[in-house]
Amino acid sequence: ELDTKPRPAGNCGPFLFNHLIQNIKMKILKFGGTSVGSAERIRSIAKLLPTNEPCVVVLSAMAGTTNALIEITKDAMSGKMLNAIEKTKNLEDKYISTIEKLYISKTYRNRGEEFITDAFQQIIRKLIDGFSDKDSREIVAFGEILSTGLFHMHLTEQGKKSAYISALRFMRTDKDKEPDYYYIEESIERTISSNPFAQVYITEGFICRNSIGEIDNLGRGGSDYTAAIIGNALNATEVQIWTDIDGLHNNDPRFVENTSPLRSLSYDEAAELAYFGAKILHPATIQPCRVKGIPVLLKNTLQPEDEGTLITAFHNPQGVKAIAAKDGITAINIRSSRMLLAYGFLNKVFEVFNQHRTAVDMITTSEVSISLTIDNTENLNAITKQLSAFSSIDVEQNQTIICIVGDFVANRNGYAALVFGALKEIPIRMISYGGSNNNISVLIDSENKVKALQALQGIVDNSTEINSELVTQTIN
Repeated sequence: ELDTKPRPAGNCGPFLFNHLIQNIKMKILKFGGTSVGSAERIRSIAKLLPTNEPCVVVLSAMAGTTNALIEITKDAMSGKMLNAIEKTKNLEDKYISTIEKLYISKTYRNRGEEFITDAFQQIIRKLIDGFSDKDSREIVAFGEILSTGLFHMHLTEQGKKSAYISALRFMRTDKDKEPDYYYIEESIERTISSNPFAQVYITEGFICRNSIGEIDNLGRGGSDYTAAIIGNALNATEVQIWTDIDGLHNNDPRFVENTSPLRSLSYDEAAELAYFGAKILHPATIQPCRVKGIPVLLKNTLQPEDEGTLITAFHNPQGVKAIAAKDGITAINIRSSRMLLAYGFLNKVFEVFNQHRTAVDMITTSEVSISLTIDNTENLNAITKQLSAFSSIDVEQNQTIICIVGDFVANRNGYAALVFGALKEIPIRMISYGGSNNNISVLIDSENKVKALQALQGIVDNSTEINSELVTQTIN
């Protein structure tokens, strides 16, 4: 079923409702795009599902699909309709090929082909029938709809008790684009209770409805966030995030050799790493789970026997644990000798960013200036124009925030010295230290990122506290 219209959630008797939702705890398993990227991968993740307890499976679009759909919508928006239709046909061919490899019986191959053909006919109709921004969001949503449909049919062919529950029936954001938890909790409980005999509930990540009922999404990487929101709504026993990496590493393995996975992290530490660049985890994933004390387990579909990374409330005071880097940062320096120390100046500055819904990552101040960073430059011109009315503005782009996560409470002398000693050859633009017990952040030119990550790897300690003798030598 291609569910593109809002529908009321199913109903059930109060006894069944309470029995299913309040007494039976579930795990939430999210599988990313590479995990469902081929027929072979889809078959393999089916083998990872729990056999003795119900679960909710949250799926991303097949690898490459979301990018392809975005390119199709961009062509349509720019009037290149023939290109858009050709790319749509090419993507459809890819899915037809997947069907031939995924299903065993002719019956399910035929069902799969009908499902795919219908979906892509809907996409083409949207392209040629007065294309709009609303159509663009609806087309991008088909990526997750396709993967969940194929997976559900695969489980059905295998004889497993599964039910498809469309995210468009329960996942909704409010006017501030935040999850509407009251609506989500009530709707998903009713939807699940209307399918009481299922063992596996399959739904889409990423996609949702907005406050006016239109199809929308939670942003790139939002399937992790979907899993966390569902976990919160259902009081899950665990949220599992399955990717193609064996847990969250202590540095970026794309640029640094001999990194290793972290076996445990606190919610605060994981949130810092995710926000500042650790690609394995969506930045918003931690909060919904932290509120309910739900463990988050990061696992590798290619090596399911690996223990992965477990994220809980437990904090292990261990010194420097991990490094992450966030690219695409813009630094804004605001100078005003007349107003800086005047009452209300900072409020006036931040009101500009609040007005344009632009978050600030780092901030430092001096007697005559404020320096801060943003990663969303959509409204940069408007922001600088307003700030220029009462300040002198300098803008530096192509910056990177390096985040060093660990235990930096006041009585652990020497860790900051180790960090800055490792970066002695790297020009540092800004420093943020003291606002968090778990994070030291520095801003550098992006061209120095790899050198900085490699230099910092030497101080990462993944198992024991940093050698006290090394700390003493650094201080001296």
